[in-house]
This record gives sequence, structure tokens and C-alpha cells, in this order.
Amino acid sequence: MITEFSRRYPDVAIQLHQGAPAQLAQMVQSGDVDMAIATESMYLFDELAAVHCYRWGRSVVVPHGHPLIDSQPLSMADLARYPLITYVFGFTGRSKMDKAFSRHGLSPKTVLTATDTDVIKHYVRLGMGVGVIASVAFDEGDREDLVSLNIDHLIASSATHICLRKHAHLRDYMYDFIHLYAPHISRETLQLHVINQPPAANMAELPWL
Repeated sequence: MITEFSRRYPDVAIQLHQGAPAQLAQMVQSGDVDMAIATESMYLFDELAAVHCYRWGRSVVVPHGHPLIDSQPLSMADLARYPLITYVFGFTGRSKMDKAFSRHGLSPKTVLTATDTDVIKHYVRLGMGVGVIASVAFDEGDREDLVSLNIDHLIASSATHICLRKHAHLRDYMYDFIHLYAPHISRETLQLHVINQPPAANMAELPWL
């Protein structure tokens, strides 16, 4: 969708930033960025409005020949037996994974955390541990040396939102960017639930669109 957006708007420069939820919220509030795409904790920031985009699940990523491949379906105890490589806490639904281990009375050994999925997969390839990533981040090219094992039955799915300043003025290309990212979100939907949102409303109370 980035490629398509650039084709439609060649004069609009795209700058991508990464950050924890609190950092993303601050960047949107200060006007440093037009919008944030985030999974966790953004509903805690009353100054922002959020639009639900989609739900996603997680997968375990291991090299070919790893013992977990023959342990289907996986259990939390299976995962706890191996060193884990996953997202930094606060990124991409990490807290749900931690809560899932806690419910089973398990304390996983996390040997490395990263904000980028490619970094996680890189260290899985080096043999440092078992990766836990968003399922959508497993690419066709990864199949050459990695195997993805779905764990939706172990950890609840997470929701990703687009977050904007309340009552923000959105340019036409911003509407189009959001629609390319989440085609079910129309201009009318944004105007109704974001632009005209009452100031006192909490974004956690917004309906999922």
C-alpha cells in the first residue's frame, strides 16, 4: 500500500517512525506525525481518537527440524521450555503473551527482545531461540529456512488501530492513505467517528468499525 500511495501522490513525502505507545501518542499529540498505527495501550490516551483496522494473531517461528514442529498442537508449557525471542514489552500485543504465560503459572525465558520482526527472525536463524511474531509478518521468502506455527489457540488476538488527534483536519491524501491501509474505513466513517467526535469521549468507547 505504501507503493500504491507513492504512485498516487508522488509529491507527498512519507516518513515512517517507530516508537512505544507512549512515544507514538506524544508524536501524534504534538503534530510531529499525522497519525499512528498501533496495537497496545493507545486507548489510554484521551487526547487521541482511534479507528479499528483489523485483528491479528501470533505464530511461533523456528528453523526447519526444530522439535516444536512435531509438538502439535503447541501448549504454553511447550513454549516455556525454550528461550524466546519476541517484541519489546509495549509493542505489538506483547502484554497478551505475558498474561497467557502467567495464567498457566509459567515464567518464560526471554533472551532477546526487538521492535522489528526481521530482527527477531534473524536471531531465530542464528539459533538463539524460538521467535514469537505477528503471523502476518511471516513472508513467503521465510519458508526457505523457517517454519511458522500458529498459536492463536494459546494467545488472544490483538487489534490494530489508526490513531489521530481529535478534530484533526485531514487532507485528501491522508484519507486515501487510511483507506489503502484499511479499505473498509471510508471518508464518511472517519468524519463521523473521528473528526466530529465529542471532546469528552474516550477513544476506548469508540465502536469498532
